[in-house]
Amino acid sequence: MAAGPLFTVAYLLGGASRVDYNPLRHPVSSLSLSRSGWTQTVNFLFTGSLTLIFAVGLWRAGPSCWGALLVGVWAVGLLGAGAFRTDPVSGYPVGTPDQLQRPTRAGVLHDLFSLIGFLALAAACFVFAISNSPGWALYSIASGVLFAATMALASAAFSQHQRWVDLGGLIQRVSLTIGLTWQTLLAVRILHG
Repeated sequence: MAAGPLFTVAYLLGGASRVDYNPLRHPVSSLSLSRSGWTQTVNFLFTGSLTLIFAVGLWRAGPSCWGALLVGVWAVGLLGAGAFRTDPVSGYPVGTPDQLQRPTRAGVLHDLFSLIGFLALAAACFVFAISNSPGWALYSIASGVLFAATMALASAAFSQHQRWVDLGGLIQRVSLTIGLTWQTLLAVRILHG
């Protein structure tokens, strides 16, 4: 239950402490690029570890083996995002281009782990909607759709799509809030189920 709230508090504090960082424009991952970037790296690794433990608990509790596996893949995505540092994007850190001409190997791996994790969490929302109460099913489906849609918009923004580029960080934060809130409520539901 703590993974999502702790991750959110950590990136909000990290973003507030960086002078040239604009949370409306820049992705959460960019927080790992500053001198105190190790805090965001630890945030990814800690949240990924907690989420992996949660996935094991889901597997043992047995509401859905496929759902537990997908939450585990989401956890591995978070761990990979922490293990491989992102490339500069949208002009952060100051002095870097909006988009690198040639991505680094670490940046490509960061993006790949993130994408796989995001897709897995969206799919988990749909899997956990099956065979549950109508209210939970509706909430899970809505969460999966909204999480995927906002992540796609954030991705477009970070690819420098003119319409979205200045709001990419905000859109990503909305998306993360949707996904992590769903994960937290799933944990509460399993605990009290």
